[in-house]
Amino acid sequence: MENQEKGALSRRSFLTGAAATAALAVAATGLAACTPSGGGGGGGGGGGEVTPEAPTGNTGVTVGQINPQDYDYRTNTITDFANSAFFTPWQIGSHTIPNRMVKSAAFQLAFMRGNPDEYITYYKRMAEGGVKMIWIEDCASLWDFTASPMKPPMEAFDMPALLSELHGAGAVVGYQFDTMGSPVGPLTFSRPFIANYSTEDVKSWVQAIIDIGVRLKETGFDAYELNFAANNLGQSFFSRARNTRTDEYGPQSLDSRCKFMEECISGIKAACGQDFIVQLLINGVEENDAVLGDSTQYVTVEETKAIAKKAEAAGADAIHLRIGPNIMHIAQFASELYFAPRGLEGQTGHGARFDFSKHYGGILRGSHSGCGINLDLAGAIKEAVSIPVGCASYNDPAQAPDYFEQAILDGKVDFLIMNRPLCVDPGYVNKLMEGRIDEIAPCTRCLHCFYDSDLKGTALMEHCRVNAANWRAYGPVMPEGYTPAPAAGDKKVMVVGGGPAGCEAARIAAQRGYSVTLYEKTGVLGGRLEGAESIKGPHENLRRLATYFAKQQEVCGVNVVTGTEVDADLIKSEAPDVVILATGGIRTSLGLTASGKTAVYDFENFIGADLGIKVVVWGGNCHAVDTAVYLAGQGYKVDIVAPDSYPVPAPFGMPSPLDPLKTFDKGHSGNMREFLLPALTATGCHIWCDAKINSVGDGFIEITTDTGLKQTIACDSVVDVSDLLPNKALLDGLNGIEAYAIGDCDVPYNIAEAISAGNLTARML
Repeated sequence: MENQEKGALSRRSFLTGAAATAALAVAATGLAACTPSGGGGGGGGGGGEVTPEAPTGNTGVTVGQINPQDYDYRTNTITDFANSAFFTPWQIGSHTIPNRMVKSAAFQLAFMRGNPDEYITYYKRMAEGGVKMIWIEDCASLWDFTASPMKPPMEAFDMPALLSELHGAGAVVGYQFDTMGSPVGPLTFSRPFIANYSTEDVKSWVQAIIDIGVRLKETGFDAYELNFAANNLGQSFFSRARNTRTDEYGPQSLDSRCKFMEECISGIKAACGQDFIVQLLINGVEENDAVLGDSTQYVTVEETKAIAKKAEAAGADAIHLRIGPNIMHIAQFASELYFAPRGLEGQTGHGARFDFSKHYGGILRGSHSGCGINLDLAGAIKEAVSIPVGCASYNDPAQAPDYFEQAILDGKVDFLIMNRPLCVDPGYVNKLMEGRIDEIAPCTRCLHCFYDSDLKGTALMEHCRVNAANWRAYGPVMPEGYTPAPAAGDKKVMVVGGGPAGCEAARIAAQRGYSVTLYEKTGVLGGRLEGAESIKGPHENLRRLATYFAKQQEVCGVNVVTGTEVDADLIKSEAPDVVILATGGIRTSLGLTASGKTAVYDFENFIGADLGIKVVVWGGNCHAVDTAVYLAGQGYKVDIVAPDSYPVPAPFGMPSPLDPLKTFDKGHSGNMREFLLPALTATGCHIWCDAKINSVGDGFIEITTDTGLKQTIACDSVVDVSDLLPNKALLDGLNGIEAYAIGDCDVPYNIAEAISAGNLTARML
């Protein structure tokens, strides 16, 4: 107790709940499961993206009790999923949908590349995987007024072929129309652009939206979603923060604010017929995240109820809800980013923290790391209308079956809007129906999929962390498409290391038909995932990812050998045709020595140590940032000193022009960085980039800053989280054997790149 009062982090408080199980599983190496030296296979598990399975809230010294987290919601007592509430039919317009999981319209790269094989197969796999209501994103320029250079004309796509495949798989297919990035869809929704247009202009907009509906119906779509949420055109009429008009479409009354929406819906129904589905997407509740609490002009839940009633009366067949922060667009549909900084949950991205018991009208579920955050919001709107209501953000029934089923049974929601979980595993729904939850590849909520650069820093949007085929299938490195090509002959494949890279390589090689043996020197698969989860918290589902990888070895027929460290003699005795090395990187060290009142700890041994109160974390990788966030969330006074350059700010997490391997917080996605770094700096953490530690003194360290100035920083301890180095020595001397190094043992970076390397390497054997 004395140590905790001083700010020490005890092993007991650190490893609570099921996190202790993870520690026991890697007892042979202590907490090294989250470190590069911790296992015979880390294979990129270092990426710093990890978390404890079931802590009961903040532990040790806490910053405050804002948004305390409870992870007990993730239970499963369902024994027959096929007869659960998830697979009860529901009605939207004249169509009956056999299950409650709906694919949302979400931007993805397949349409931009213009390859029909890619975008047709992308959606077809979901339809065949059990998704029976699919919304296609606004991929084409359908209106010159809101045209985008990222959107070619509709004629550029083979929509008839896409619709034929999806309808053939039993899916109802809709198209979402949005105006993002256009003159009437600015990047923040506090700018009153619509005031610049005449009443006649607005009426022409209504007709244009109706005409688009007619075109969509003629093309073969069953449904039309009006995206009047976020900062889109329709929202600009609802919003008193944006709508400063003085005519019949102005903010004077709810009737005038809703007039544009009502005319669009009723006009579409009149032109397309009552059987053509119209769904309205709106902000269920808004909040000013730029000036926290200054939300007088922002839409409330009661206003949304009234808007929803008017939409229903105008002919809308369903309501789709999300939240509406003013600035952080990504949080409108990936609201769980608010919960990414462990112990600092509620981070807005602007240095302040939401208190979910108050902000957004207190209606969001703020204690489950963003999972199902909008369920109560949907329930409130359902009280006002008789048409179906669904909500977005992180809905994942496989993550918490009882929790989501109860929401359906309680009438909180009619359908669950999903995107990323279905992108990660297009067979999600069928697997859920069959109760094969441990075979569902989990979304880890990392946001590498959304406007994030690749390792080379050249791609605008690289790939899903877990599903390496997304944004690659049918491209230069994966011309065969999503499904790996069958093996060309017989090969005996030896994979060394059971981290993410090794497990993925073994999975793909076995799927192709090769004889695969996976060696892991510890007793469990997953590499650093479970141990690192102890630092990161449960947010990114990485223990679930480790469970998935272990199950996949069984499903794919991989021979798994644990408790065996591979050396050159073992390789020679086994005589494989191919060796894939995935043993993780080697952690370097500054070699600092404790002095007087200042202690020095490596990443491997700071857990359980008496750190004092003031802690300096050395390192610019995502491990270092995760460590700093965790310590700051515990109440430690944290500063960071890093050799890397601070990332250049870029909207929507887009690539920084800096070299990814030399950029501070390297390894995290751009969007994750947008929330983690403000969370840190809001606690008073100073980030010294392009700096170095010169020496450790008695209660301080001396550093050289980026300007060459030497100065001291008071600290009780230093945690050295130096970068990883490659670890490929085992391949030396393997003459005559086809051999590859993948993941952190080749190029240390993150989990996404490690899994990608495992997938691509196994495909080219």
